[in-house]
Amino acid sequence: MKIRIQGNSIRIRLSKSEVYKLVNQGVVEEKTSFGNASFGYCLKKSAGITALTASYKNDRITMEVPGSLLLDWPVNQVVGFDATMRISETETLYLLVEKDFKCLDNTTEDQSDNYENPSKTC
Repeated sequence: MKIRIQGNSIRIRLSKSEVYKLVNQGVVEEKTSFGNASFGYCLKKSAGITALTASYKNDRITMEVPGSLLLDWPVNQVVGFDATMRISETETLYLLVEKDFKCLDNTTEDQSDNYENPSKTC
């Protein structure tokens, strides 16, 4: 699972196995350790919600994904889901969860568990 935070936006990318884990087990988590402290982020499947939501508590971001969006997600062509969450009268937080695709350029990162890039030319 990869996370990108920029301003008031959070983007999370999932490999194939992470998408299956979210759908079947209901949760995917990661943690970055800083020695005596850590920062965590979690995706959680939730029933009864209709849009992505997020919270931050105890040095951890938890993003909830409506279960209805995940029904066929591992095998369909849907790249991801997004939402804009109001956090105050004047601020919003943009949320995005998407499948992680293989890069088209050279990279040293292991991409064996990523989805085939739809922009790939044969």
